[in-house]
Amino acid sequence: MNTERFWLAIDTLVARHPIIIDRPRGSIHPRYPNIIYPLDYGYLEGTTSGDGCGIDIWRGSLAQFAATGLILTVDLKKKDSEMKLLLACTLEEQHIVLEFHQTGLQSALLVERLSLYKGR
Repeated sequence: MNTERFWLAIDTLVARHPIIIDRPRGSIHPRYPNIIYPLDYGYLEGTTSGDGCGIDIWRGSLAQFAATGLILTVDLKKKDSEMKLLLACTLEEQHIVLEFHQTGLQSALLVERLSLYKGR
């Protein structure tokens, strides 16, 4: 299985499309005031995800700006699933985002880009 090809395709998408942060770290969800965003959250402008909007991204604090993982979600309330890119996220930040998506009727799976963390 050639996972590096997949990650290079993700890196290409990120390099070619501006990142729009519409929910900065610490901001409150527009419909659910008890939900606070733990990291910057937004999307890649000019892309399309399964919901018809831009590909969702979470931006972390690493200096090396690269895709560090993915969160795959299933939301039984909305009856949908999505992929959310993790950009420049530490391992701790990835797990914070994973927990963020493990609430209510949502379930999530973290896919780490292991090649970035060799020797951890």
